[in-house]
Amino acid sequence: MIILNTSSSAQQLKVIPRSYEVQDFIMSIRDDSTNITKLYTILSAQAKENYLIFANIFNPALIEGHFYDLSLFNNFNVWNTNYNFWQLDNGLWNVDEGRLQEIFKDKIFCTDQDINQLQDSAFYKLNKGQYVEYNGFDNTYSVP
Repeated sequence: MIILNTSSSAQQLKVIPRSYEVQDFIMSIRDDSTNITKLYTILSAQAKENYLIFANIFNPALIEGHFYDLSLFNNFNVWNTNYNFWQLDNGLWNVDEGRLQEIFKDKIFCTDQDINQLQDSAFYKLNKGQYVEYNGFDNTYSVP
């Protein structure tokens, strides 16, 4: 699962895709709560140390506490992709297919909390800031 925040600035994603040969692809994000899908075109992603790294500005901003379905796919309905096919087989150069190649799928969770699973104090808290703990008694009792 990928953890992102509600920032309106660029956020970096680091994924392990099925194919490292793509630098330009389409990113689809579907909000699980509202079922609204937003498409983004990613240009110039970089493959580095077995990861595909890219940045994106989410507009509209992601919503705190929502889960999203993330899909990255190569769209074969793009001229440059078809031109690459043509270089391999000149019989395909003018075929404009509606075919997609999925290169990555994952879930995104949006939160502004600092999360670090290595520290006990930095776990995600669902109700953070909503309740106040009361420590006015010491919970001792006496046995007759």
